[in-house]
Parts: sequence; C-alpha cells; structure tokens
Amino acid sequence: MARPTIERPDFGGPFPEHLAIIMDGNGRWAREQGLRRVLGHSEGVHSVREITTECARMGVKSLTLYAFSVENFKRPKAEVGFLMRLLAKFLVDERPTLMNNGVRLRAIGRLDELPKNALAALRETERLTERNDGMLLRLALAYGARAELADGLRRFAREVAEGRVRAEDIHDETLRDYLYDPHTPDPDLLIRTAGELRISNFLLWQISYSEIYVAKECWPQFRRPQLLAALEDYARRVRKFGGLVNDAPAPRSDSARPGLPAR
Repeated sequence: MARPTIERPDFGGPFPEHLAIIMDGNGRWAREQGLRRVLGHSEGVHSVREITTECARMGVKSLTLYAFSVENFKRPKAEVGFLMRLLAKFLVDERPTLMNNGVRLRAIGRLDELPKNALAALRETERLTERNDGMLLRLALAYGARAELADGLRRFAREVAEGRVRAEDIHDETLRDYLYDPHTPDPDLLIRTAGELRISNFLLWQISYSEIYVAKECWPQFRRPQLLAALEDYARRVRKFGGLVNDAPAPRSDSARPGLPAR
C-alpha cells in the first residue's frame, strides 16, 4: 500500500516525527452532554479516526495512542466489557481507513490480558497492515509504564540467570531493548486532552525528553483544529535535551507569532 500524499503544515519550526496522545475526557464529555459515560467512548472513536488520518497525511512517522491502561480493568465490569467490544469493533471497522492511508498497526502492553475476541481482531488487523509503508499507529492496550519496566526487568533477570547476559551489561540503551517496542524512537511531543496535568503511567521511560502539550478539550472534541494548535505550539519550542539553548537549533523566526521563551 502506497503512502498518502503528504501535506505537512509549516509553522516555521520543528515538526514531531513521533506523537503520543493520552486520550482523556470521554466520560466527562458525555456527562456534559447529559449522556451515559460509555457514549463518550463511542464518540471518541471518531477523534481516533480523524487524528490518525490527519497525522498520516501530515507525514507523522509514529502515533502512539493511550487506549486502555492496566488500571482501567478496575472500572465497573459493564464499562470494561463495553470498551472491549468497542475495541474489537474498531479494529475491524477501521481496516479500510488504515489501508487507504498506508498505516501500520502495532499494539504495546500486556496484550494477553485482553479478551480473546479483541485480541484476535487486533492480531488480524496487525497482520493485514504489516506491509503498509506509511505511519506506524501504536495502540497502548492493557498498558502501564511501570508494568512495562517490570516486565522488561523480569525478562532481563531471566537472561542473567540463564547466563545469556551479564548484570553489568545493563545501561540506558540495553534497558531499552527490554521495553515492549524498543525500535520505535521516543515521542517528540506528548499531548494530553481534557486539561489534566498528569502523565498517568504512560511511556515513563520514553517521554524523558518529550515536549508536553495539554489541550483543554476533552478527547471527543479533539479534532484537526486542536491537533494543528498543538503542532503550532510545538514548532515554537526550543528542545535542549539537557544542554544549553545555544547548542540547540533555533526555530525559524515568525514575526506574526513570536516564539516562546527558552526553558
């Protein structure tokens, strides 16, 4: 499947190659509309479709969506069941959209904890899209960053016990090898919706130097205009990675929209 025609917006500064999103506020949006919580999740699917399509067309290389955390299993059984059925339906219904936009699907998390029907739909959609050569869409499912680190360290400990590696071999990059997806570069930009100022156990290792943008809109309200606002804000950032501001490439000047002060 060929990639879609890329139409990347130019805000006069850097553009994120990897975008990660904490999709928050489905239930809050539903309450504000006088609807049941679960209907907020259904409406949020439309945002997933639009943001995925827009990112693919803008030339984002990787998009990671926090879809279901390990903690979400603590929610009422009826809501969890609805979410799992919605996930399975989404994974089937969105196959044409993924194929038409050249998107590859991959999931990260404790996937064996998903119900069999959702896991089967996931594996089939991954298989169908694996040869697409456009954007990588990663769904974090039954995911928690602490669980990811624990699972990785457990696997490393087993390999030490088996004599395959030495404990002293561990360092930043070798630890990365034991994450769920060690090959996808870290996110450049992390977006959280619904105005919440929390990371919520998401990609704790990978977002060490990610820029963070908080949108006031709940996830069902987050569409192309809100995405463009986040990308425009990112273009005004100066990324230092622990160094001095003079060591980092400065964004192009834009007299109409002055840049943010260096942080």
